[in-house]
This record gives sequence, C-alpha cells and structure tokens, in this order.
Amino acid sequence: MTEDEPVHNDSLLTIGAFATRARLSPKALRLYDRLGLLTPAYVDAATGYRWYRTEQVDRARLVALLRQIDMPLERIAYVVELPGPQAARALTMYWAEVEERRAVQGAVVAHLRDRLSGRRQTVYEIRTMDMAERAVLTERRRLLVDELPHWLPAALGRLERAAEECGGVAGPPYVRYHAEVGPDSDGPAEACVPVPDARAAQLWIDEHRTGAVLRVEPAGRLAYTRLTKAQVAYPQIGSAFDAVERWATRHGLTVAGPCREVYFADWDAATATDEVCDVAFPVA
Repeated sequence: MTEDEPVHNDSLLTIGAFATRARLSPKALRLYDRLGLLTPAYVDAATGYRWYRTEQVDRARLVALLRQIDMPLERIAYVVELPGPQAARALTMYWAEVEERRAVQGAVVAHLRDRLSGRRQTVYEIRTMDMAERAVLTERRRLLVDELPHWLPAALGRLERAAEECGGVAGPPYVRYHAEVGPDSDGPAEACVPVPDARAAQLWIDEHRTGAVLRVEPAGRLAYTRLTKAQVAYPQIGSAFDAVERWATRHGLTVAGPCREVYFADWDAATATDEVCDVAFPVA
C-alpha cells in the first residue's frame, strides 16, 4: 500500500484520500504538517506514510479558506488553535489590518498617479522659526512604517509621563527621523519630549532606568510647513517633507539635521481639517 491509496483502515484515510476529502493537494498537506497546522493522526515509522482521521477534514478546509484571504501560515497556526468565538475575533482583527493596509496602498497609488502624471501637487506654505537650546527626553527605535502608529503614541506617552515627574513638559512633543521609515527602511525614529530642567531629567533617568535618554538639542533654525490631520497620512506627508527640503535649497540653506514631525495639537480631539503637525528640517 502507498500513502496515495484510498484507505488505511476503517478509521484512517491516506493522504491521497484525505486530500480529496479536504479539496487540498498532498503537497499542501505535507507543508501544513511541517508547519504544525495539520498534523497527521498516524505516520508509519518505516515508510513515512501519513494517515489522517475523517474529523480532521474541517480543520484542513478551515486552513485552506484562511489561505484564500492571504493570512500568513504562522498566523493561521495561531487562529486554528483558538475556540470558535476567539478565532472569529482574531479573524476580524486580521481583516481590519488588511483593510487598513489596502487603504494605505490606495493612498500610495493615488499619490504616485498624481506625481507620475504631472498633476498639480499641494502647495505648502514654508516658514522658519528659531529654536533655543533645550533638553529633551528621548526614546529611539528601528521600525518599519506599519509599526510607527503603534509605537510612536506609546513612546511619547511614556516620555510625557516621565517629563511630568521631573519638572513638566517644556514644549510640543516631536519625532526625529534619522533615515526613512517605510515598508523596507527602518529608520531609526526618535520620539522626543522637551523638559525644562536637564539635571532633574537626568536624575530621573538614573533612578528609573526605563530606556529613556537625555539629549541636549542645540539652538538653531527650523524650516517647516504646517499640516492638517488628514495631510499627516503616509505617503502624503512625504510630499510635505520634499516641499520643505526643496524650499531650503532654493533659498540657499543647508539641511543641518534629521527631519522631524512636531505635534502641537491634541491628535485624538482633532478633526481631519484641523492643523496638528509641523514637518520640519533644521537648516543653516
């Protein structure tokens, strides 16, 4: 008997018979076995032939359906082990992530279509401001663009709570990008919260050792443009950074440090048309 023959005994199906019942190929079943998604009920130690129980058909079909919506195999391994209601919630969470990713991809396509076709881009008003030297509590991390919306609010929240314990927050929080944060480029990004007293902040860091770092930012000049909440979305925000950088070049200025986003308004309370953020470059 081979493992593709129809029946091993009354309770077990060969991989060929099971594949027919589950509407999957034997190749897929062998892959699912290697990944721990669908382990055969019995494997012959001498031949390596696999046999499955009839009741495993439902699990096999569930795995196949989840693959049809492009759920990664590692995530399927997690979902199929959950009780029904929890599995349904996990599926809902996964699909919300898919729809969010597709929305971002749609925005990228629209942005690229306008750029490639030469359509008129948004006109940004560029301004400059002088910044005094200041002490800043920071957290720095390498991450990709889909991680940024989760990490950044959490990091700024931690830093603002720390600042309140050592003298208060001395200015709007901001994030510096030491390199691009995108689908393939991991920055790093640096969350920053200004504080009024560098000595008190350093004492707090030495006592708590949370991973926060104190940095003194030198006085300088920023070129910036102000964005609404809707304009902050990726990839549209990239156009604003490009506009500021081009403006600096046209005016004989040199970019003197990492670009940044300065959040001066309550993000959660803001509407899509409210101004919430400055995108800026230090210039000299």
